Amino acid sequence: MGMSIEVTSKRYIVAACMWNNVLGAAVPPFKGGAKMLSDLKIALRKFRKSPGFAITAILTLALGIGANAVVFSVLNAVVLRPVNVPNAQNLFMVQRFQFPSQSYPDYVDLRDRNRSFQSLVLFNILGPVGVDTGGNPSTAWPYLASGNYFDALNIQPYLGRFYHAADEHGANSAPYVVLSYAYWHGHFHHDLGIIGKPVQINKSAFTIIGVAPPQFRGTELFFSPAIWIPTSEQPAVQCFDSLQQRGNHSAFVIGRLKPGVTVAQATSDLNNLGASLAKAYPADDDGVKFTLARPGLVGDMLGGPARAFMAGLMLLAGLILLAACANLGSLFAARAADHARETALRLALGSRRGLILRQMLTEAWLVSLAGGALGLAGGVVILHLLSAWQPIPNIPINVPVNPDAKSYVVALALALASGLLFGMVPVRQVMRADPWQMIRTGSTSVSGLRRFTARDVLLAVQIAICAVLVTSSLVAVRGLARSIHSSFGFQPQDVILVNSDLHMAGYPEEKMPPMQRRMLDAAAAIPGVTAVGYTDNLPLSLGNGDSYVYTDSTTDFRPTNEAADAMNYNVSPGFLQAADTRLLAGRDLTLRDDDKAPKVALVNRQFAVKVFGSVEKAVGGHFKFWGGTRAEVVGVVEDGKYRTLTEDQQPAMFFSFQQQKSGDTWLLVRSKRDPQEISKALEQNLHGLDSGLPLVIGTWNQEMSSALFAARVATVALGVLGLLGAMLAVTGIFGMASYTVSKRLHELGIRVALGARRKEVLRAALGRAFVLLSVGSVAGLALGILATKVLSYIVYQAAPNDPLVLGGVVLTMLVLGLAASWVPARKALSVDPMILLREE
Repeated sequence: MGMSIEVTSKRYIVAACMWNNVLGAAVPPFKGGAKMLSDLKIALRKFRKSPGFAITAILTLALGIGANAVVFSVLNAVVLRPVNVPNAQNLFMVQRFQFPSQSYPDYVDLRDRNRSFQSLVLFNILGPVGVDTGGNPSTAWPYLASGNYFDALNIQPYLGRFYHAADEHGANSAPYVVLSYAYWHGHFHHDLGIIGKPVQINKSAFTIIGVAPPQFRGTELFFSPAIWIPTSEQPAVQCFDSLQQRGNHSAFVIGRLKPGVTVAQATSDLNNLGASLAKAYPADDDGVKFTLARPGLVGDMLGGPARAFMAGLMLLAGLILLAACANLGSLFAARAADHARETALRLALGSRRGLILRQMLTEAWLVSLAGGALGLAGGVVILHLLSAWQPIPNIPINVPVNPDAKSYVVALALALASGLLFGMVPVRQVMRADPWQMIRTGSTSVSGLRRFTARDVLLAVQIAICAVLVTSSLVAVRGLARSIHSSFGFQPQDVILVNSDLHMAGYPEEKMPPMQRRMLDAAAAIPGVTAVGYTDNLPLSLGNGDSYVYTDSTTDFRPTNEAADAMNYNVSPGFLQAADTRLLAGRDLTLRDDDKAPKVALVNRQFAVKVFGSVEKAVGGHFKFWGGTRAEVVGVVEDGKYRTLTEDQQPAMFFSFQQQKSGDTWLLVRSKRDPQEISKALEQNLHGLDSGLPLVIGTWNQEMSSALFAARVATVALGVLGLLGAMLAVTGIFGMASYTVSKRLHELGIRVALGARRKEVLRAALGRAFVLLSVGSVAGLALGILATKVLSYIVYQAAPNDPLVLGGVVLTMLVLGLAASWVPARKALSVDPMILLREE
């Protein structure tokens, strides 16, 4: 053996001399860019000799940086980037209590009497309205915006002009329309002569006066309006006047702070005005408190959950990058160990350690920049697809998340930091290397094999990160599955929805209930239809309204005296059957509950308990709402979900559609027949009543997209991150197991020659990998359970302690470990001791 070591050492000395000559020729005696170029050339030459290592390293880092680039760009668009208007950092939304909605009279008082804002503007998101320019009728989603809206936001028109505060002189005084650039481009085909043309909106006459610039999408990130209409035209568009209703809180108010005014000062100013309003209008504003929130995400209603989820997602994406760096650190450490003798001989022959370290960092940064460029390119493609994605059919909801300069800077910074992070892993090996010991034994230390190396720690961290990601993704998937099959207080399966707007069709208020009854009869006449019902609004859809409710003995109708804040719906007889909502006590509504009969209502269990004390006491009892209107409870129905899937139980009341008239029309048609057949029959029968009736027909499951949107986005995002984490874990375990087996082939051969059984060989070869898999999985599972508690605010019924989730994580990590170890295990079991000893 002594002769063997001596001969081998001589060979390495010769090779090292040749290598030092190469370095000497490659590194000229002057500093600067030439040295960097020389290091790059050497790094490229080494990567060409080991393309498998280079490709694996670049792809691994591309996954991590690409995931972070995508998540940061979404975070930037949704949370960090303000609304796309000039000086948006000074823009705030005024919230009433914890809700963002205000009434028009309160807005006027705040606008005219505050001392903290340069300007306050009001806007309201309406449902679709009918737009007819005389030949190409369509529907569009508008903003109702105050006359000072564009001026206060400092937006300049792309074409024509905007309307101004001076144009409004009371109700229906400013019949003007401003088109969004996208609507002008898509519907009017860039017609430069569109300015001044007349247009009918819900049968009322308007004039197109301008086109907004392309980059302006309104003041809510998720909703892009097609048109803007002055708030003064609300009575003409909606056929009722809410401009004088101080209790109608359906609009949003945003404002720009004056220079030098802080948020606290502005809030104090608004609350002083609130105290004044409470004294002047106790029935509507008693106890009112105002807060400020950032605009763009409906104040704190969506802003809080969105910020929490995006912060969690950014953390998980950071863990992906950390796992990738751990993987690469392990690869670079193994590579450094393989080149230990070469490094030792260079040191023995006088090469400086700094030169070797600089070359190692150059290789690391070259990998990181290539991986960063590849990951960013893939991320840009994904972001462009996300920007064009419209998740909810027929509703203009999407968020432009195209990368900007911040995204590119972050990707570059992550690439450089990652290169430094994993490039420094093998530095300790070089700095503490004993060159003569490495030449003699090939080991970096005289102490022999340590029980746990840096590579082991990196692999354990990587497995723990993977377990966190897998836990999060399984919790989200499980919660989404439960959401889809949960009881919402109604059953959307086998229900066809017909949506229409009788305002849009030109029906006056007194003719709406008779037309709705005819529509119900026409739908019920279709063969195979088992139940038909009407509602003015669907639970778990956009635009649900609520009202304060008072006990029957109440005479002072201040908000502070309310017994409940209840969701309200107008429904027809048959609605409960069509929605499959259970009647718990009392009776259903009937056609005899018309405008000549005493006002009646159905309430849900939560309403009955909160207002009357129990379900039994509620039936036959009376309550008051809307300033003293009295109604009798004739029935109690089961609780349901009305605004969001994750909300606490809310009180709800259901009035007769003949006593509370509305042009908003939803028909619920329950049938086991093919939905396409029912849809065709519905369109034929309803257009037989009125050929100009606007109809949108689809299934209730499709309409549930808005309610399940957040859960689906969370599930997809976490699922992708979980998949990336699994891929990195497999490559990490495979790399370590393969490296261990290759380094211990002689030992394993000796064990086999001495009679070791297959199980003992596998334990010797892969035992450490499975110990690290177990330790990392347990740690990651515990951390994952803690991390996924934030999902309960987004994904309905997301339960981190679900036994199926816990079992799924354990099974997933076991499968990943087995899959990654399969090839190294086969190699270990196929060891032939005679061949190995003959080679030795």
